[in-house]
Amino acid sequence: MSVRRVMPVITTETSPESRDFYGLLGFREVMDLGWIMTVASPSTPAAQISFMTGDKTAPVSPDMSVEVDDVDAVYAAVREAGAEIVHPLQDEEWGVRRFFVRDPSGRVVNVLSHR
Repeated sequence: MSVRRVMPVITTETSPESRDFYGLLGFREVMDLGWIMTVASPSTPAAQISFMTGDKTAPVSPDMSVEVDDVDAVYAAVREAGAEIVHPLQDEEWGVRRFFVRDPSGRVVNVLSHR
């Protein structure tokens, strides 16, 4: 398994204002689905921040996202370890396969792979 990127997810009702603020730091909008917006560094595209009003299909909003090359393998590993699955492994309509798991500090991590 390998990690492709890690990004914080900020729950907010001010996504446009956040996009504009982080634009001052050099980030540019790369995705906007209405309920989640992501900005990225043009020079280092894996450096990203997402702003979310609330998750579209999950019962909670994650604190961070971790993109991996094999989400099914990671899902099996965290289940085997007895970690708390907060949102089950599933394919989403916007092109990712993902699940949520709670880390030991209580943070919710969205683990995903693009299909």
